[in-house]
Amino acid sequence: MKLKVIGFSRILLGLIFFVFGLNGFFDFLPHTPPPAESEAFTAAYFFPFVKVVETACGALLLFNLFVPLATVLITPVVVNILLFHLFLDVQGLIIAIPLVLLNGVLAFGYWDSFKPMLRMRAKPV
Repeated sequence: MKLKVIGFSRILLGLIFFVFGLNGFFDFLPHTPPPAESEAFTAAYFFPFVKVVETACGALLLFNLFVPLATVLITPVVVNILLFHLFLDVQGLIIAIPLVLLNGVLAFGYWDSFKPMLRMRAKPV
């Protein structure tokens, strides 16, 4: 029973993200424009959420707690910083590139912690 629930959840979540991810490229599903309040949401909730992630991951890294988890959580933030400066503010690459390199060093240094996540066919516990 437990394995069926896990398998169902995996497939459903994968299907949702796969379909809506493809829709972002090919626009095959009908949709309405986002509400005007979406900008307010981004300013009020999304950016503060990113700052909470940055602060929490920074603290975890500083105190040597859950370093592999902090590395995984901060990686999308680092990638977005890199892309922002690569395409919109090239002068900021002087900060973005070292961030990417430091993140890569941590990923390499804690590689054994990431190996289980990189199994092609992992089995649920």
